[in-house]
Amino acid sequence: MKITIDIDKKCSENEIIIKCNEITDEVLRLQNAINSYSTKNMKMELVSEGKEYYVPVDEIIFFQTEGEFIKAHTRNDMFNTKHKLYELEQLLPHYFIRISKSAIVNSKEIYAITRNLTASSKIEFKDTYKHIFVSRGYYKPLKSKIEEMRNIRWKNQGEYFG
Repeated sequence: MKITIDIDKKCSENEIIIKCNEITDEVLRLQNAINSYSTKNMKMELVSEGKEYYVPVDEIIFFQTEGEFIKAHTRNDMFNTKHKLYELEQLLPHYFIRISKSAIVNSKEIYAITRNLTASSKIEFKDTYKHIFVSRGYYKPLKSKIEEMRNIRWKNQGEYFG
């Protein structure tokens, strides 16, 4: 593998490009390592009862529109965010995915999905009573994302056999 660093004074944001002739296990491991490094300590400024909190992104299980606000849910708490859902889609790590017009979920935190063929399917999370619903139109992309995350974990760490 060849690594090249190109210094460009006009560059406003660091960018990593992986050039390859095919997607291999090595390329997937590299991509996952870079993504994990860049999001490992990522925190989001959230507000609850007039107090600002800096919450690690990995602790957020989902975002949901509630009235005029976007709520960020952790296992035990709920916060407001100043961002709109379309902004969050751009800001959040690759393992967050839109599951309806009004929600984004952390695919790494999904514990179970109760499938409903005629309506929304229920998503549950481990160690919390909280749940959310995935719309029928978003179900297949969510399942693909879960499969992608499962494959990455299994290939990289051999710890996930779901």
